[in-house]
Formats: sequence, C-alpha cells, structure tokens
Amino acid sequence: MQTEFGNQELGNLGEQLVCDWLHRQHCQVLHRQWHSRFGEIDLIAKGRSGRGKLRCEMLAFIEVKTRSQGNWDANGLLALTRSKQNKIRTTARYFLVRHPHLGDLPCRFDVALVSCHAGEPNALEQKLVLSIPNSSKYLKLQTYLSDAF
Repeated sequence: MQTEFGNQELGNLGEQLVCDWLHRQHCQVLHRQWHSRFGEIDLIAKGRSGRGKLRCEMLAFIEVKTRSQGNWDANGLLALTRSKQNKIRTTARYFLVRHPHLGDLPCRFDVALVSCHAGEPNALEQKLVLSIPNSSKYLKLQTYLSDAF
C-alpha cells in the first residue's frame, strides 16, 4: 500500500532521522520541536565539540529542512533566510532563559538537510537513511552543517 505523506509528516520523519544520527554521534537530544512565543526550534541537542584540550560540552540548536526530489531551494538551504535565522536566535535565547542550568554551555546553530528519494538506498547510504513506512521512498541525511550561522 502506497501512502503519500504531507509536509508535516515528512518533516517529522526528517527530524527523526537527524535524531537517530545525533544519537550515533553520542549527542543527547534534549528537545524536539521546542516552542515559544518567538518561534520553534526543531532539535536541541547536547554533545561534545572541539579537539584535544579545547574539547568541551556544548549545546546545538538545529534547524532540519526536509525536501522532496526536484525542490527549488537547494534542499532547504535557501529557505533559511536572515529573518528565519534571527527568529531561531531569539527563540534560542528564550530557551536559555527558561533553562538557566544550560546557560553556561557554548552554543552553536546547525542545519540538517534531509532529502526524500524513491526506491531502495544503496549499501553505503544505509547509516544515513530512514525508510518511509508504507512507501517505496526513503529519507537521507544529505548534509549536516555545524555552526551554520
């Protein structure tokens, strides 16, 4: 049985794929779809960043863009306008006010670009994909941009 997913469902599956990938990177996802009056942050994760003596615990505010094949906006990257970035920054500041125990951690803003494909993923892609239930399509983590803005 083939099922067509709407944008919201496809976006939720894209976020799930990125959550799974973050867990494999030894990051802890603290929140999904964190809302405030200022906006929403798709994922908020805590992990480690840097190398050697500079390695430290940090907080990542992650925007996930999930797109179907043939999209017009560079897999969602062009949708991340300056206005959208400012909205995410404002929402992140409010998150830190609401969670003062995390306020001392260095923060960064990451972007995950997820693409939808038809057919079966090849063996090399298996770790970065999520099959869409009741469909012959799958999602792939196309690009993960640390410190994107």
